[in-house]
Amino acid sequence: MAGMKLRRIPWKRDAGEPGERALRARLEEEGFEVHSWRDPADRIYDEHHHDCDESLWLLRGSMVFRVKGRDYELRPGDRLQLPALVVHRAVAGPDGATYLIGHRKEADESRPTRSEA
Repeated sequence: MAGMKLRRIPWKRDAGEPGERALRARLEEEGFEVHSWRDPADRIYDEHHHDCDESLWLLRGSMVFRVKGRDYELRPGDRLQLPALVVHRAVAGPDGATYLIGHRKEADESRPTRSEA
């Protein structure tokens, strides 16, 4: 079974503000264990990787992830799917960042999902 692919999923700006409860439920439906996280302004995470797939969904503020020389900027509602073992760094924006982090030990692409937001 193929694993998760690295990708940024932009929020449809005409969809209104992203609601934390609905986004959390969506991640849980996709098989993620979900935690809320808040970073202060300009918080820097040096290069690292995780042993499991992650899906990050930004609620407030902004954040930039750098993977293999490419930047993935997240604004409220935007989502980043980050496969296990992918080396990355991240920097929270000038207003900090509040987001949901979903961890999934094993990729499960057999689970049906709704169309991306």
